[in-house]
Amino acid sequence: MAKNTKRQVSFTSTPTTGRRSVTSRPSSEFNPDYTLVKKDLKVIGYQVIFFVGVLIVLSFILR
Repeated sequence: MAKNTKRQVSFTSTPTTGRRSVTSRPSSEFNPDYTLVKKDLKVIGYQVIFFVGVLIVLSFILR
């Protein structure tokens, strides 16, 4: 799995004479939510286990 690392971001504003100093707002980090994907992958995994089990049982029955 990928490691979650937080980056430190520093924001600097350079004041100029005769102008307003514009301070930059911190941008929101891209932080996707994968809870639904994890749930779907678990369901797919359970289905794979079930069908492989059915195939194994059928292989013994049909011998």
